[in-house]
Amino acid sequence: MESILHIPYTIRVLASLFTILIINKLLKNLWFSVIMGTILLSFWTGHSFKAILSISWTRFSSTNNLFLMIIIFQVIWLSTQMSSSGAMKELVNNIRSKVSQRTSIALLPAVIGLLPMPGGAIFSAPLIDDCDIDKNIEPLLKTKINYWFRHIWEYWWPLYPGVLLAVDITGLPILTFMMLQFPLSVLSVIAGYIFLLRKLKPIENCNYAKNKVSFKKFIAPLLPIIIIISCYAIIQIFFSTISKINKYLPMIIGIFIAQIFLQIQRPLSFNTWKKILFSKKTLILTIIVALVRIYGAFIEAQLPDGSLLMTQVRSELYSCRFPLVVIIMLIPFICGLTSGIAIGFVGASFPIVMSLIGENPSLRELLSTTVLAYASGYMGIILSPVHVCLIVSNEYFKTSLTDSLIKLIKPSIIVIAGALILYFIIR
Repeated sequence: MESILHIPYTIRVLASLFTILIINKLLKNLWFSVIMGTILLSFWTGHSFKAILSISWTRFSSTNNLFLMIIIFQVIWLSTQMSSSGAMKELVNNIRSKVSQRTSIALLPAVIGLLPMPGGAIFSAPLIDDCDIDKNIEPLLKTKINYWFRHIWEYWWPLYPGVLLAVDITGLPILTFMMLQFPLSVLSVIAGYIFLLRKLKPIENCNYAKNKVSFKKFIAPLLPIIIIISCYAIIQIFFSTISKINKYLPMIIGIFIAQIFLQIQRPLSFNTWKKILFSKKTLILTIIVALVRIYGAFIEAQLPDGSLLMTQVRSELYSCRFPLVVIIMLIPFICGLTSGIAIGFVGASFPIVMSLIGENPSLRELLSTTVLAYASGYMGIILSPVHVCLIVSNEYFKTSLTDSLIKLIKPSIIVIAGALILYFIIR
């Protein structure tokens, strides 16, 4: 028993993640898998039963978590509202009238990816499903495409909190950071095409004719999405005090306004709204998200000795005497893998990584370290079994969490390899 408690913290963290994957693979029950992974991590890192209950309740009842659950509800409600009102089908038809199925099935989640909403992949999943006219695309492939292309912008898109936090920690001007990180989006698109989109067979004699669609008709079903982006940007720029109340509040306001607009534009009956608001599937999905956030609380919580779990992981990596470039990659990657959220890996790893290059690094050193650390951390969250977008994509398409992650390793390697090349070129 004592030998188990002396196992490195890095191994304990990774073991909890593999527990989630294995149990979910065997039982096909994600919420139970996350609970078991959380229990393993919490007890194995030395927390008492009382501390486990306290940490879990504190996270569950926190304002951030409650607002996050509101957003998850809103996103699913808006998605269902768009589907029930015909807006979603019209959006898909309009895009399909302009481009091929292969392009549209990647473009739709990419458009939704411009919205910095947690679990936004549940919004784009029905769009991809509607693009599959004959329902002959494997659900696992649709899951991977939805998940991958939903996240091609978060390396540099300034609406994302993780990007803003990275800018703040590195001290780089926002435009410099955006230009530095933009090649990662290009790499992501290339990797997605090579390993995902090429598997889609071109459809001949497609039911969607390539007809001309007026600008007004093309924009109409996009208006809810445009409203959300516009509201978010306006609030962040002109009413920043709202964001200080809670970081999710601007998005909640934007989605609410979009829902009201869509109801005025395309009214739904009371009975339809009753089905939308009281869906059992929506409730289960929101509970899973809450459980994932509780798991994240144990990654962030202080250990019984007062130290932080990620600090212990960092010390263990130092003791292995890895080269600097490996540590710059490993620390953000592990933080991303365990947190499943960009602002989580940036907040936990970037102060550590920046300390490795000293107080006054050269611009070249700062730029090269930033691009490699961010790419590594982001691939960590892409391959994380506790990433909300991956969870909701798998739940929607009824696909395996483990199979999805395995199939995403190759495109992830392309992005990390490209970032490594950029690191040495800039340096």
